[in-house]
This record gives sequence, C-alpha cells and structure tokens, in this order.
Amino acid sequence: MSEFPKGRALFVMPTSIGDPTPAIAQGMVHLFNEAGNSVGYVKPVRESDEVSDTDVVSAIPRRHAERLIREDRTDDLLDLVVATVIETRGERDIMVVEGVSLLPGRSLISEMNQAMAAGLSGDIMPFVCGANDKPEDVIDRIDDVLHGIKRMRGKTPVRIIVGAPADRDAAAELRQALDRAALPCPCELLTIDKGIAAAPSKAAIEKLADAMRGWFPELFRAPHLRSVTPPLFRYRMVEMARKANKRIVLPEGDEPRTLKAAAICAEKGIAQCVLLGKPDEIRAVATQIGVTLPHSVEILDPDILRPQYVAPMVELRKSKGLTAEQANDALQDTVVLGTMMLAQNDVDGLVSGAVHTTASTVRPALQLIKTRPDASLVSSVFFMLLPEQVVIYGDCAINPDPTAEQLAEIAIQSAETAETFGIDPRVAMISYSTGNSGQGADVDKVKDATARVREARPELKIDGPMQYDAATVESVARSKAPDSDVAGRANVFVFPDLNTGNTTYKAVQRSADVISVGPMLQGLRKPVNDLSRGALVDDIVYTIALTAIQASDMESDAAVLRVAAE
Repeated sequence: MSEFPKGRALFVMPTSIGDPTPAIAQGMVHLFNEAGNSVGYVKPVRESDEVSDTDVVSAIPRRHAERLIREDRTDDLLDLVVATVIETRGERDIMVVEGVSLLPGRSLISEMNQAMAAGLSGDIMPFVCGANDKPEDVIDRIDDVLHGIKRMRGKTPVRIIVGAPADRDAAAELRQALDRAALPCPCELLTIDKGIAAAPSKAAIEKLADAMRGWFPELFRAPHLRSVTPPLFRYRMVEMARKANKRIVLPEGDEPRTLKAAAICAEKGIAQCVLLGKPDEIRAVATQIGVTLPHSVEILDPDILRPQYVAPMVELRKSKGLTAEQANDALQDTVVLGTMMLAQNDVDGLVSGAVHTTASTVRPALQLIKTRPDASLVSSVFFMLLPEQVVIYGDCAINPDPTAEQLAEIAIQSAETAETFGIDPRVAMISYSTGNSGQGADVDKVKDATARVREARPELKIDGPMQYDAATVESVARSKAPDSDVAGRANVFVFPDLNTGNTTYKAVQRSADVISVGPMLQGLRKPVNDLSRGALVDDIVYTIALTAIQASDMESDAAVLRVAAE
C-alpha cells in the first residue's frame, strides 16, 4: 500500500553568498532531460519578487520561511517544503531541488538550507567556492560545510561541488590537495564562468551540463538506502489517510485535546471523526476551549446508541455466558461502546487513551474484535521521529516477556507495519549481546526468534541478537557485525521484553526531545489504537491518521484473502 515517493531527489545547496547554484541546478535538469529522464525542478523557498523564465516551481516566500524559523517552527517549514517537492514530483524519475541563495545579513538562510537537507529524503550536493583561495582554505571550508550538514542530518553529502580556479595549474593543485585530504565523500571540480550566477544563459547551462556529465552514472548505479524523514512521513501519512477516507470513533468525545484533534482532522480531510458523548456537553467544552467543530464531525449520544449494541454484544460473548443486563452495564463505558461499533462495521477504527489506561482500551478490543486469523497476539509499535529519519520500536506497550515464538511474530508484524508506511524494513533484534559475544537465556531467546523469522520470511532483512549501538552506528557495526546487512542501518528495532522496550523509547523520546507517534497496535482484525495520557493534540491527530491507514490496509488484506479463498 506504500505511496511514498520512489524517484531520486538531488538537493543543490549553496554555502556562501553569490554561489551559482541556480545555474548548476538548471544544468542538472538539462542533463537529465537530455538522457530521457522525467525531471522535476523545484525551489521550495523563493524571494517574494523572484521571477524566472525557467521551468522551476517556487512556493514559500523567503521572509515567511525565516519567520517560521525565528518562531521555532522549523517543522512547520519542513512540512511546507516537503509538500511542495512531493506535489511537484508527481511520477517523475528525478527531482532537482534548489536551495535558498544566501544573502548578506541573513544568517537564518544557512540554517534553512541545512534544515531542508535534513528534512528531504534525497542526496545533498553542496557547492563550495574554491576559485580564489588556497587549497588548504578550501578544504577547511569543505570541513565546515560537512560539519554543519552532519550536525543537522547525521549523514554526508553524496557529492561536493567545488568551484575550480580557471587556471589549469591552480585547478590541478586543488585537485591534488582534495585527493590528499581523504574527505568522506567525492569532490567534483567545476569551472564556473564569470557572471553565470547572476544571469545563467542557455549556452552556459549547457556547458555546465556537459561538465557534469561524468558524475551521474556512478551515482545512479550505487546502492542507495532511502530513509523516510519526519516531514516526509508526516506529509505522506496525512495524504494516505485522506485517500483512505475512513470513519474513526473517538470514545473520549468531551476530552479537550480529542475535540481539537477531531476539528483538525475534519479541516485537513484526514478522517471522518465520530465523537461519543452528550452533544450539549461536547459543544460546551468546544466553546470553552475556542474550537469550532465542523459539521462533518459527528457527535453521537451513547444513551441513544447503546440499546442497538446489547444483543450483538451478547452474541459475541455468548461463550462467556454474557447476559443482556451485563452487556448493557459494560456498554456504559464509551470505549466498550465504540469497540462494539467497530465490531459491527459501523466505524472503521477506534482511537482512545487520552484519559483511559492502555488496559481499558486494549481489553475490549481483545474480547470483541479479537486477533487476525494469522496472528496469535497483539503487539505495539512506536514511530520514533528522529531528526534524520523515522524508525520503528516494538513492542514497547503490550507484551511483558514474550517467548521466542512471540518475539518472532512481533518482528514480522513490525516489519509489515514498516512496509505499510513506506519504510523498507531492516530489522534489528535487540539484546545486550551482538552475535555470539554473550551467552544466557535472554540472548538465546533473541537468537531463536531471529532464526524463526528468517525461516518464515526469508526475504526480510533481519539480524540479531544485536546491541543497540551495533544496530545504529556504522563504525560500531563494522567492528561488531561486519558481515551484517542490517547492522549500522537498522530502522525497525524489536526489543526482547517490555521492560527494555518501554524504557528505551521513553529515554530516547525525553532525552533527545524526539516526537513518538503511537503506540499503534498490531495483530487485531480491525484497528484500535491507544494514546498516551500525556498525548498532545498533534499526537492524537497522527494516531487518527495511522488508524485510518491501517483500516484501509486491513481492507486490502481481507480482499486478497477472500479472492484466495474463492
């Protein structure tokens, strides 16, 4: 179901005032078009009065972008940038993205470019001027640029474009110095004609394209691991939820954060929200917190709804001897009522937990919705929105001490969730030991679970047992697990027990100030998702979006199973 972009993106990034990045970007567009590729060209942030006769899309005025950074709303800026790039991309093979030209006295522009480098899931190609300086000064400048990009993103550029001296001997001297410096990424020398930055002519752009011709065959043949960045994840999650167009019940209908989230979901078209509660009380709370509920947000009175679900609940729980009176009593709880609405296909998903415990949300789902035919347990994942990518942690909320068999199932469920949301899963089975470095029952359980997953899903990239640093840090991975195709690059982390998983996710969330979305429940026949009681409004919005996407994905799976059965 993944609808995340598959094409290549190149971000051409200026690093000093007067850099010719517009001409370089246009040269790349010319080169790729000439080779028969479908190419998009976008400059997400523009000068308000900027006029260009090139086929470039520009969207966000620079002053507005700077204001968002000053207000500590960089995430909002990145959401706009990602939306601009993706909407321009369409089905194109390649996107050329041009950074913001630096201006005197505008120090925030450099931060803006670095933030875009972090937020866009593409390759960074910064330009560094080297035409008029000593080679050692140029190398120092490159080191500064690498430091700034790594600080924001944690990765190195795919290429550095170095403006070369016009003099051949000086250019050769600079080339030799760059080779000796052993920089962490290739440096390409490019001679820039005088005046091209101000007014790039067609002939000058074609000349640049010709000079860059030898760069890209290697670039496009090289193995490339594309991470899903937080802005990209947020954007695509909202888009997928809109297309799903699902009806999501919110049992905590008069809870203020839930009310705000329902209004936002309606305005953005994320889902059709159904609030359970007394209509007068819900509207009073909405007025008190300054929220205008759109007409598309349904408000249903539990007292009116309840009678129609008594008999179906008795039928679902007849093996437990449930009576009509007991069912009526249980349905006084709006979470139970909302779960029955889901069981009867009157809604597509349920989100609760802003004021209820996890047990209060999950127990009715286990009793009334039950697990999928191919699942023996329910597990959970958190989407951890790290600065440079989104990763998945499981299980951090449900299973206290899973067996090896259960741990294997959690790993498979988590990998499937990753695939649904456009993340190519590389699963690390976390332990206090990497490979055969440690012994004991806890390590043996992880080894056994890893072997079970490999047998059940041989195509899945998975490794374990593995320590967290070996799973995430390439230098550690080279030392501890040099032959692993997961070590140092993991994006799905499966913890051996709830104690480890819950502690780790909260430590990362709080210490690194990372947004976590979830827990999202896995293994149920229909989507029910729990909220943290400390959830923010945005957390609830994204959880509703996740639930809508799950509902659509489960419908697709059910359709496949029906066809197979026929």
